[in-house]
Amino acid sequence: MLLHFLATIVLGLGTAGLLMAINVATGKRLPTWLVPAGAGLAMLVFLVSMEYSWVTRTTAGLPEGVEVVSISRESMWYRPWTYLKPLSLRLVAIDTRRNRTHPEQPDQIMTTVMLLGRWMPIREIPVVFDCLGARRADLHAGVELEAGGHLRGADWRRLDPDDAALQTVCRERFD
Repeated sequence: MLLHFLATIVLGLGTAGLLMAINVATGKRLPTWLVPAGAGLAMLVFLVSMEYSWVTRTTAGLPEGVEVVSISRESMWYRPWTYLKPLSLRLVAIDTRRNRTHPEQPDQIMTTVMLLGRWMPIREIPVVFDCLGARRADLHAGVELEAGGHLRGADWRRLDPDDAALQTVCRERFD
């Protein structure tokens, strides 16, 4: 965030300096409002492009085995350009490198769901997906693993069989 702020300030100063040099070279024929307006426009375009490229830059930096299953698309009144092209500021990924199964419950897969947000730290949530039952349970402090691989205290949530997270985690089971 600090680097983006500094880059924005440097871009604004550089644009203002370039426009002032052009003004001097043309014999001061440019309108006086052009320097601050040009610098402001350059900074705004830079910030908007950084916002829109966040998902691409973030997903490109994810390690192999981490798969994106959901990307938000939002429009905001204080960013009017998002009504033309909605902005993505959050995404959900599954870290398939951490998939684990219990020998007695092969259709229940424990994995990690990653919640990524612009300007926010990554949150990792351990989750168990039941491939046959099309459901999932978050592993929180009250959930315990019983003999036989059953989860005690789990709040199972039904999922659509076509749910992207379920499909990603259970890919090997469905193939």
